[in-house]
Amino acid sequence: MHFKEVKGILSSKNGMNISRGCIHGCIYCDARSKCYNMDHVFEDVEIKINAPELLEQKLKTKRKKCMIGTGAMSDPYIPIPENLNNIRTCLEIIEKYRCGLAIQTKSSLILRDLDLLIKINNNAKCIVEITLTSFDESLCRIVEPNVSTTKERFEILKTMRDNGIQTIVWLSPILPFINDTEENIRGILHYCIEAKVYGILCFEMGLTLREGDREYFYEKLDVHFPGLKQKYQSKYGNNYILKSDRNKTLMEIFNKTCHDNNIVCDNDELFRYMSAFEENEKRQLYLFE
Repeated sequence: MHFKEVKGILSSKNGMNISRGCIHGCIYCDARSKCYNMDHVFEDVEIKINAPELLEQKLKTKRKKCMIGTGAMSDPYIPIPENLNNIRTCLEIIEKYRCGLAIQTKSSLILRDLDLLIKINNNAKCIVEITLTSFDESLCRIVEPNVSTTKERFEILKTMRDNGIQTIVWLSPILPFINDTEENIRGILHYCIEAKVYGILCFEMGLTLREGDREYFYEKLDVHFPGLKQKYQSKYGNNYILKSDRNKTLMEIFNKTCHDNNIVCDNDELFRYMSAFEENEKRQLYLFE
């Protein structure tokens, strides 16, 4: 872990990442890709130590309230004290300026900040996004070794449901020959139905691999699934998109289950929802009383 002072914290679309790198160890992590030009070892997490200060400066000058998105490139709940302090302070600032939040994580550490998520949701809109890939807990521990298990993430979804916070699940990636099974997809969808998630993002059944990410993924296949790397290389070569042979069948199950249970599964619609700022109607009524 190391610290860095950065010049900016919000992207043009109000995206925010308070750190770079990760110690979760997910075998498929796209953030390892060389195209992102990370100049340090991936596990040597870079903490943007002045992130809260920069965020407050930016929100002070914004003419309109907005949704702040975080977690797309680096999980905000990497278990490093300085990082956890940073994300909590940033949430306090978002709540202070009555902005909305769309936050993505795989960690139950988010429950530590439930009080702030509720406050943000009461003022505007808070969306919690959780990645689910492997219904089987033992498989989850292999492909996502240092993070909350799928069952633990399911508990996060239920907690958010019980507190009136909308949730969106990222059903991605689905790894060919590993978790691209009907049992896996139906198991995850059952969790989503029970937790009453608002929507599920799915980019078909498969994964993407780029330089940097690909090498790490294949290294882990050699460790946990001997012989599977050769099967991948023979079938996909150096392709960016690696689609499962079961994609059609599994997508039919996915779409039908979502439609039957009123779960939004249109990716464009979900991204619009995550980026659209909405003030809480109860809050608006209160202001006019």
